[in-house]
Amino acid sequence: MSVLLEFSMTPIGKGESVSKYVSRSLEIIDRSGLEYKLNPMGTVIEGEWDEVFEVVKKCFRRMQKDCGRISISIKADYRKGKGGRITAKVASIEKKLKKELKK
Repeated sequence: MSVLLEFSMTPIGKGESVSKYVSRSLEIIDRSGLEYKLNPMGTVIEGEWDEVFEVVKKCFRRMQKDCGRISISIKADYRKGKGGRITAKVASIEKKLKKELKK
């Protein structure tokens, strides 16, 4: 069961720049071995249902250690039997437009 999951996790009350906290989540995501893409507003992960939600849980548990309040946004897209969608979805649009889009 292939899932694309986009999430952002932000500590509240830790000042304007939270890259210190976000970078810790990216270490967890990178070590997971799952395909992912970082974007300015979050991260997209592709994998099996339990795998992607386990990564989100680990990121939450890490942030929870020194953050008393955390804002979390999660969006998921399941498609039976389809993998490689982390790049294929954008490629499909580019093909229809007959041009490469900014990334």
